[in-house]
Amino acid sequence: QVQLQESGPGLVKPSQTLSLTCTVSGGSITTSYYYWSWIRQPPGKGLEWMGSIAYDGSTYYSPSLKSHTSISRDTSKNQFSLQLTSVTPEDTAIYYCNALRGWDNYWGQGIQVTVSS
Repeated sequence: QVQLQESGPGLVKPSQTLSLTCTVSGGSITTSYYYWSWIRQPPGKGLEWMGSIAYDGSTYYSPSLKSHTSISRDTSKNQFSLQLTSVTPEDTAIYYCNALRGWDNYWGQGIQVTVSS
């Protein structure tokens, strides 16, 4: 079974870049047809899909976040990462990494990130 674990800073200052990493175990991020995503949930709001990187390295982004979001991967470490530039307090949220392939849907436990000076 695939397991995911988010890591990164819990506090980021406005205008800085937020960087998070998801470490995957129990499966390879290059396994066919898996899509590896970042999803966040701001306080009091619903889940928001931010973007995904596919098993073949292709990337997909939410149109509303595309201009300041980047997702990459390190296949040697079986990790994928999120970079969100020029953050504001509105980027405060719980950030989740997710793996999806057909009926297989796995989530990390989530990491709280607060944007504040």
